[in-house]
Amino acid sequence: MLPVYICEDDARIRDELQTYLEKQILIEGYDMALSLVTSRPEDIIEAVQKTPGRGIYFLDVELNGETMDGFSLGQAIRKFDTRGFIIYVTAYKELAFETFRYHLEALDYITKENPEKMFSDMSRCLRIITDRMREDVSEHRPYFTVKIMDVVKHVPMDKILFFETGMGSHRIILHADLDRIDFIGSIQELEKSLGDGFLRVHRAYLINTRRIAGLDLKRREVIMDNGERCLFSRSLREQLKKYIS
Repeated sequence: MLPVYICEDDARIRDELQTYLEKQILIEGYDMALSLVTSRPEDIIEAVQKTPGRGIYFLDVELNGETMDGFSLGQAIRKFDTRGFIIYVTAYKELAFETFRYHLEALDYITKENPEKMFSDMSRCLRIITDRMREDVSEHRPYFTVKIMDVVKHVPMDKILFFETGMGSHRIILHADLDRIDFIGSIQELEKSLGDGFLRVHRAYLINTRRIAGLDLKRREVIMDNGERCLFSRSLREQLKKYIS
């Protein structure tokens, strides 16, 4: 059962969020339960430390009068729950871009200006989380894990298209279906650790062979199933043909 946490400094809104979530969880029969409702970020951190595991977090951004804001709280949560679902609920939609500046992997950013839409968006988040958890359990998907500053990201292996060497020294760019992640690493080490299923087709590219859609022999490019292209070395031409059905 997934624990649900709410951190909101406005008592009225906090009560509304709690009432709505409890009602939705009961009506839909979700495998979730309200674990903690508070205005204090320290309470959330303490609870996550005591009961580590994957959780759902509805966090206000501003948290007036507290020692940290919602973004700082999100960073603290990620140290203990790297795969939890963080949803920001705030009055200021223009702050949404801050989730990227803080390298936070947030599920959604919901505004309070329209209560009906706010509750609708919260309900949508619960459905998305349920679908993702069901998918994870049914497929037992392997993940590629990468740490960026204080944030750990998990990318399903089947969602990875290829790894590409970046412009800077020891920079790697991971190309996935919904992500572009720039991190420090070695493509040689990745080649060794990932093993079967990934092929070093060029000094700058390590590709997921399951995602190959075709070859452009004239340009010496592998065409991935999302349309992106990677250069390949002439010596791998015959080997790559084996992956084309």
